[in-house]
Amino acid sequence: MSDNNSRLVYSTETGRINEQKAPAERPKGDGVVRIQRQTSGRKGKGVCLITGVDGDDAVLAALAAELKKKCGCGGSVKDGVIEIQGDKRDLLKSLLEAKGMKVKLAGG
Repeated sequence: MSDNNSRLVYSTETGRINEQKAPAERPKGDGVVRIQRQTSGRKGKGVCLITGVDGDDAVLAALAAELKKKCGCGGSVKDGVIEIQGDKRDLLKSLLEAKGMKVKLAGG
């Protein structure tokens, strides 16, 4: 009897068996890059989250590096979202619009 939930998780010969998961594909955006400010879970320190940028991780990392350099601050790329430290929404908006992207300021 074959069941979709049954799989081999341990073998006496090799021990624990780890499943190979395919990398999850990010959903295609609507063509609008959104910039929002977030402080929750960051001990009051604000960051700007940039979402909706189409491209793989290498493209996002290159864009994040360029934005960090022009803003003079730190940041990172996590799960397809670029995080830039500090409240620099207006500067980020002008930089991204200069690259030909359609940008909206999201959130409060």
